[in-house]
Amino acid sequence: MRISVTDAKAQLTELVRRAEAGEAVVLTRHGQEAVRLVPVRRAIGRAERRVLMERVRLSGAEKTLAGPDAARSQDFLYDDGGMPR
Repeated sequence: MRISVTDAKAQLTELVRRAEAGEAVVLTRHGQEAVRLVPVRRAIGRAERRVLMERVRLSGAEKTLAGPDAARSQDFLYDDGGMPR
């Protein structure tokens, strides 16, 4: 939604509600975009951050890499004498 600053003055509460709900609200001045209303993201607390980091750690530990060992991953490029094929 685009609305002039002048018109927005009378509707500020409604515009804030719309922005909080996820709608794009842009205020214009002389037909040019001037500002955008966006909701403030809540900072997560220390306890929530620890829970999130633990979930990330566990999800990484569950994943297994398929394929050859990195030290041997390009052996197919060389013959038994170590020369490129």
